[in-house]
Amino acid sequence: MEAMSENKMVPSDFSTGPMEKAAKPLPFKDPNFVHSGHGGAVAGKKNRTWKNLKQILAAERALPWQLNDPNYFSIDAPPSFKPAKKYSDVSGLLANYTDPQSKLRFSTIEEFSYIRRLPSDVVTGYLALRKATSIVP
Repeated sequence: MEAMSENKMVPSDFSTGPMEKAAKPLPFKDPNFVHSGHGGAVAGKKNRTWKNLKQILAAERALPWQLNDPNYFSIDAPPSFKPAKKYSDVSGLLANYTDPQSKLRFSTIEEFSYIRRLPSDVVTGYLALRKATSIVP
């Protein structure tokens, strides 16, 4: 019987007793392969030199770029299907509400009471910061 695993024995045609299977190299493994991580810091580990941002930008400027090569500023994206997010004019938080009198956006009750106490010139300033077209007289 041949030893297939630790607990199972498989009958063999020509063997008379338990026999160990000869270790055959697998066809998909390279017997000469040595992993670079084995053996510690000395065994084939390359030292990597780190570059700071200034060095990377200087190396990029030295490359032969054409005028029509794409870069981060020339890539055009299609318009988004999601609606634009609206932020509070007072706190900058995500605003779910708009004051019907002043047209300022707010996110909490405290902001709403603060907006109602604002004079009209400050409200006009907030709307001008947001570049809103409807300015309250």
